[in-house]
Amino acid sequence: MDNWTFGLTMLIVAGGGTFATLVLLGFVVDLLKRIFPLATGKPADDR
Repeated sequence: MDNWTFGLTMLIVAGGGTFATLVLLGFVVDLLKRIFPLATGKPADDR
């Protein structure tokens, strides 16, 4: 395997791994939003 082939292979694998990680993080954030929704209503005044 020459340097160009190795470089392109690493580029594709690293890009795919990064994309897969971002998708996984997106699913985790969405799941956390469903588990812990934002409270709607009037904010409490603690003064």
